[in-house]
Amino acid sequence: MPKLQGIQIVLLDIEGTICPISFVKETLFPFALRALPAVLATQWNTSTFIPYRQAFPPQHSASPATLQAHVEDLTNRDVKIAYLKDLQGFLWESGFETGEYATPLFDDVVPRLREWRERGVGLGVYSSGSVVAQKLLFRHVSVHVGEAARVGGKGGAGGGGPKQVSSPSSAEGHRAAETEDLRDLVTEGGWFDTTNAGLKTEASSYGKIVETLGWHAARTLFLTDNVGEYDAAASAGLRVILLDRPGNAPVSAADMARMDVVQSLDDIELVEK
Repeated sequence: MPKLQGIQIVLLDIEGTICPISFVKETLFPFALRALPAVLATQWNTSTFIPYRQAFPPQHSASPATLQAHVEDLTNRDVKIAYLKDLQGFLWESGFETGEYATPLFDDVVPRLREWRERGVGLGVYSSGSVVAQKLLFRHVSVHVGEAARVGGKGGAGGGGPKQVSSPSSAEGHRAAETEDLRDLVTEGGWFDTTNAGLKTEASSYGKIVETLGWHAARTLFLTDNVGEYDAAASAGLRVILLDRPGNAPVSAADMARMDVVQSLDDIELVEK
């Protein structure tokens, strides 16, 4: 169990770290593709949608058909580019609001994050998904224990009170689910994406994050499932731990030997000076 001393901030990746990769790839991505045609047909020239389509390169946003084709291509290749991530966040909102789905965090996540906050440790989020999308995921967290294990099994959680929504279940179709708003767990200003911080595989992005909020790199712990992100954050002087979750890409023996790797946040011990 990694034992880290003097950590003041924990910076969290989302996909594959605190939430199953399969929820994003098998629920959120397909929902956005299903929702897009109707949005293109009804909102193409609206003040709400115009900023999203104008963010795309002109050759890919000349018509609804070309934009649809480009979004499908980028999604299928899992390209992490800001204008796609912004659009996805916009499209996902209706699904969260209507209870089409809720965010399944791994069972260890919410208790651990609350414990750290109660002990005075700050929390930040750094994801390739837009800040808007990050806040949606934290606003609509499923409180059903074991939900992440069910969702994650396909591939290999402060604020307002619970509310009733509809959430997919296994053989029974749909069942009532409770969601919880956890945005208040995140330190004010602690939301970062590739637009306001930079690419996650570049050390300069982590330097920008700690400088922006006046954090100290050596007292900041970054949690991720990505080896490239691990190395970039470590190069910037942050402490880093790799999460090896169900459904994540396999970690090589060489990387396992040189990195701090855990399977759960419960495997991490933060100790004071």
